[in-house]
Amino acid sequence: MISEGVDADTVAAARVAAAEADRVIVKAGTNSLTDADSNLDDEKLDKLVDDIESLLSRDKEVLLVSSGAVGAGMGRLDQPTDTVEASQALSTIGQSLLMHRYTESFERYGRKVAQILITEHDLESPERFTNFRNTVETLLEWDVVPIINENDAVATEEIQIGDNDMISASIAIGVDVDLLVTLTDVGGVYTGNPKENPDAERIEVVGDNYSDVENIVNESSTGGFGGIQTKVRGARDAAEHDIPAVIARSTEPDVLAKVANAESVGTMFLPLDGGFND
Repeated sequence: MISEGVDADTVAAARVAAAEADRVIVKAGTNSLTDADSNLDDEKLDKLVDDIESLLSRDKEVLLVSSGAVGAGMGRLDQPTDTVEASQALSTIGQSLLMHRYTESFERYGRKVAQILITEHDLESPERFTNFRNTVETLLEWDVVPIINENDAVATEEIQIGDNDMISASIAIGVDVDLLVTLTDVGGVYTGNPKENPDAERIEVVGDNYSDVENIVNESSTGGFGGIQTKVRGARDAAEHDIPAVIARSTEPDVLAKVANAESVGTMFLPLDGGFND
């Protein structure tokens, strides 16, 4: 469904802007990379890389914010995550496995990757963020794909609230990204929880109706932080800085190519200051 009051020309212009984005940040959640037993899923990871390659082959720059370290660690070592310390330790195991697989998968296309581990504190410190941005710019200049994850081994607050959604939005704003795409295990934002309500409809566009959408999400969410709420919040933050944002299903065939072709996929958040709204 296209939300009431959203002008079709405005939506079309925003989709074209997303399609023409030169620099894209893609955020992939844990469920987009692991199976039901928390094992790193090779098929899912390869599909994600295939989708990213569809952007790289169009001469776009892509930054990947990847969750999944704790989940991959759980699949590798059968240990409970009943404490923050256990989750932090598992993240160190899973992160090395995650990067190994990304390196292998991107090599299918002759692409090189680099790992960057950060926390919100790094993004809040002007000096640290300048260093981070300079590193990203150099990697992109070298045609290397930066793969960014929160540093779970030293983070405590972030590891509990799944803050990669907000980190990806902060990076999008801070390094002049033209488009934020958040890939998850649902097809976008819905009028209800699609996992519980089969009648829930996908909301194609979020603009001036953000308050209504936020209320729907808060009422229908059961996962709290790290679920659809933070994805919506991150997309809104990007939109407020003139960056179109899309939340879409990671298993959607050619999901990033569809965005690059200005097709309707997932839920698009309209840039609020980009001339698309009266």
